[in-house]
Amino acid sequence: MTTADTKATLSFSDGSPSVEFPIYKGSAGSEVIDIRKLYGATGKFTYDPGFMSTAACNSSITYIDGDKGELLYRGYPIEQLAVNCDFLETCYLLLNGELPTAAEKKKFEATVTQHTMVHEQMQFFFRGFRRDAHPMAVLVGTVGALSSFYHDSLDITDPRHREAIRLIAKLPTLVAMTYKYNVGQPFVYPRNELSYSANFMHMMFSTPCEEYKINDVLVRALDRILTLHADHEQNASTSTVRLAGSSGANPFACIAAGIACLWGPAHGGANEAALNMLKKVGTVDKIPEFIAKVKDKNSGIKLMGFGHRVYKNFDPRAKLMRETCYEVLNELGLHDDPLFKLAMTLERVALEDEYFVSRKLYPNVDFYSGIVQSALGIPPSLFTGIFAMARTVGWIAQWSEMISDPEQKIGRPRQLFVGSPARDVPAIDKRG
Repeated sequence: MTTADTKATLSFSDGSPSVEFPIYKGSAGSEVIDIRKLYGATGKFTYDPGFMSTAACNSSITYIDGDKGELLYRGYPIEQLAVNCDFLETCYLLLNGELPTAAEKKKFEATVTQHTMVHEQMQFFFRGFRRDAHPMAVLVGTVGALSSFYHDSLDITDPRHREAIRLIAKLPTLVAMTYKYNVGQPFVYPRNELSYSANFMHMMFSTPCEEYKINDVLVRALDRILTLHADHEQNASTSTVRLAGSSGANPFACIAAGIACLWGPAHGGANEAALNMLKKVGTVDKIPEFIAKVKDKNSGIKLMGFGHRVYKNFDPRAKLMRETCYEVLNELGLHDDPLFKLAMTLERVALEDEYFVSRKLYPNVDFYSGIVQSALGIPPSLFTGIFAMARTVGWIAQWSEMISDPEQKIGRPRQLFVGSPARDVPAIDKRG
């Protein structure tokens, strides 16, 4: 970042001296006012619930322009990466800043492949969970537990440990094990000759009595889902990972914290919510009634999977996911499936309705990814687990960047206290 030519001046109506703050500008996006000396100079804090106007760090990993509908990983548009690169190439880019050469890609893939198996004792760890436990509860526990097995990856001052390749390699295995445990099937070991996404589908859907037949269209669809969700700037879960990491916690603990945050329905659970919404609508003939309820502010009914807090225009990932959605439906012959027919009809109705168009409530990536994952055979309860599998590389890249930043300190937000001022404790017979 560089210092801007102008400065910000804070003045007070009570006659207190005004204070100047430097302004910094990055390579793209809004300039920021450096208020680190605000408390020392004025005795005051800023008040910004939800960090709506606060830049908590500087980063060179991901950039979003919500007004333009632009998403860049290390400067590359997501539209180009999703078409021209596979997920592991994207992982390499996020971790290292540049796309890999052919030799670098081969070496990186080999390194990830060598670490896909988990310690055999992890299966006993799984037995401590109920079979019907939510997959995210299982993932929070098992990912955090990895730190008890891999003591050679806990020194965050060692740059080699900060690569955290094990997490990228083992998340598909743990997600697949979570699914298998839930449905009562035996765990399936990874196969080194398969690609990252093909290996995951093998571990999900193979059984000892029947090998899963790899379908390139479906594998490519999953790979694209992972690429589109790999990172998304300073969102809630990424900020959680950074905050946990600022204390010096090991990477396994930090990623487990990110998974816990991602579990929330306002964050990673959006695609599951969109699919559940479709199931509640039921049939195509009930769409007009549902749309009318959505428009009625008093109904409490929301149109899930449309619009986005960051993107004020079209979500750039949604167009790619829409193409993938149709590819998968064509491959599996599911265009006449009632649920998918309902989804496509709702999409068309919403895109033609002035109420939604004027409010820029376009289908987002969650609307389409939920449909695709359902078509792939992934249960809705596991959607957020797939999200966590994709986002792990982004979390690691952000965490590693934070650890390497000489300006970074342990996170310690302030508050505006509105509770009772200091008071004495009364005797028990004088309370109430």
